[in-house]
Amino acid sequence: MGWYHLFYQYNPDAAVWGNITWGHAVSKDLINWYHLPFAMVPDQWYDINGVWTGSATILPDGRIVMLYTGDTDKEVQVQNLAYPANLSDPLLLDWVKYPNNPVLVPPPGIGTKDFRDPTTAWLGPNGKWRIAIGSKVNKTGLTLVYETEDFTSYELLDEVMHAVPGTGMWECVDFYPVSTIESNGLDTSVNGPGVKHVLKSSLDDDKHDYYALGTYDAISNKWTPDNPELDVGIGLRLDYGKYYASKTFYDQHRQRRLLWGWIGETDSETADILKGWSSVQSIPREVVFDKKTGTNVLQWPVKEVEKLRSKKTTYEKVLLKPGSLVPLDVGLATQLDILATFEIDKQAVEGVLEADVGYNCTTSGGSSSRGALGPFGLVVLADETLTEQTPVYFYIAKGVDGAATTYFCADQSKSSTASDVTKLIYGSSVPVLHDETFSMRLLVDHSIVESFAQGGRTVITSRVYPTRAIYTAARVFLFNNATGISITANVNAWNVESAQLDHFPLGQH
Repeated sequence: MGWYHLFYQYNPDAAVWGNITWGHAVSKDLINWYHLPFAMVPDQWYDINGVWTGSATILPDGRIVMLYTGDTDKEVQVQNLAYPANLSDPLLLDWVKYPNNPVLVPPPGIGTKDFRDPTTAWLGPNGKWRIAIGSKVNKTGLTLVYETEDFTSYELLDEVMHAVPGTGMWECVDFYPVSTIESNGLDTSVNGPGVKHVLKSSLDDDKHDYYALGTYDAISNKWTPDNPELDVGIGLRLDYGKYYASKTFYDQHRQRRLLWGWIGETDSETADILKGWSSVQSIPREVVFDKKTGTNVLQWPVKEVEKLRSKKTTYEKVLLKPGSLVPLDVGLATQLDILATFEIDKQAVEGVLEADVGYNCTTSGGSSSRGALGPFGLVVLADETLTEQTPVYFYIAKGVDGAATTYFCADQSKSSTASDVTKLIYGSSVPVLHDETFSMRLLVDHSIVESFAQGGRTVITSRVYPTRAIYTAARVFLFNNATGISITANVNAWNVESAQLDHFPLGQH
């Protein structure tokens, strides 16, 4: 009916975790949002300790079912069913909890605190619906699959869909198809030729979101990773920064798969209580299969965010010699959408003989640690003197065999002069193919930088808390700290307006 609905875990009483209630917001465009009254509150024995993560499924007849995890009065994790009280209400204001909840309790062999976060349902080959739920046995993270016809009674399938030893509890499992041929998204139930399946889990042990590409055999209910060395929890991450408990849904009107992620705080709990709020949602991202590499997905901010762009500043063919730092005059630099490309003389790269073995964004000294082929990129949320700065950059490291690996990093070590802030250096390797320039897109929003390398192959979300690089004092720079190469940079930077966030005028509904 024209509205996107976001349900989110919310504590009405304090800016810390607890008393988990379902907040509810709606939007026409994924960018400007209206807050609505709470959708569900913890008020039954089966969810009195929290209305936790859940997922919606739209049935072919238009009905909506919502499955969610409740924490019971005895702190047992159970799955519950809810549905809209009035399907003709576009705002879906009122939700009814099924009177015979819970519909699922932990099966034998599964711990009472290790059974949560049901997925959106998909149709199996026998015409029955299936849902996946994250769990663990000892230290092995796994995905259980249940089958149902009516969403009230369920049968546990004999085989676990997938398990990875050593990964611990799998939270917020997400499971969805991606097309290897088309550039559009797919409904959750699609399978067959030209389709791979993404299996994603949020690892409770390290609070990161991992995914892998693979093949789903619906007959045996087995998912097999394309590359066992990059299996779920030991390989690729959706985001190498502060990003967790993410979830996709299929936008059937625009034929795209959209990803939401929770960006937590990296300051102190005391600071959160003082400011009265904690955590934000990422800009929604569209997810597609990377047809060029075949080994990863691409994530990209939804097109709608571009509606917020205002004044554009362009810099063309800026030469960055070794050690360069070039200020960019982009106006107010606290809300920006920046696209930058960096070109290197390929022969110069080949001419560099020094090996740079063991480079790692997190442990290799950040943006001030200089190598022959990096780092180079952008500095955002910096003050005039660079006392505060958040560099986002590429670093090319050569192995002993002469093969080059490109890394994409975000350095928060000097992001704030505040003492109660975690200041890690984030990042990972990123595939850069032979004919490609180095490219990045940065969404800068006061205390957040969402960074996308090579069209979204590697993504980093940073929470930063500048005390000086704020409002009119914030600056942007291009830099090249490589010792052995010059870089040519091209930049398009847009100032970005604020999204509208309001309470829905219910009197007019």
